[in-house]
Amino acid sequence: MKRTTLCYPIMNGKVLLAMKKRGFGTGKWNGPGGKRCEGESAEDASRRETREEVNISVGAIEHRGVIFFRFPDHPDWDNACDIFVTSDIRGVPEESDEMRPAWFALDELPLEDMWPDDAVWLPGVLRGGTVHAEFVFDADGNILRWEYLPKK
Repeated sequence: MKRTTLCYPIMNGKVLLAMKKRGFGTGKWNGPGGKRCEGESAEDASRRETREEVNISVGAIEHRGVIFFRFPDHPDWDNACDIFVTSDIRGVPEESDEMRPAWFALDELPLEDMWPDDAVWLPGVLRGGTVHAEFVFDADGNILRWEYLPKK
């Protein structure tokens, strides 16, 4: 199973999301993130991916949990994703070949244009909570089932 990250920069009551322009998740708003390189920590991967995708530097980040994403019709998409938030941001977000960033009020997330699982866990994480869960998706990206998991 791949190891991935998502980072949610928060500033002045807003969260930075980015519209995926190509590849996995095209057309969806998400936090910057992606695959970890071999030997790379989750924190370092999150910082690197955020820099590559939206051109901001991230200092201190807070680990808020792990989500297991499973796709029975596409097992190569399965991943264990470390979730981070940060308010230690340097730079101005810029569009990349992969993502178009935008700030959203914490209570006005574009959930209709995000992965369906985000409505379940993201608002709580952005308010300071944590998540440890598994989501299973069908071939069309709809949730088949999900459950909160005990923390290890």
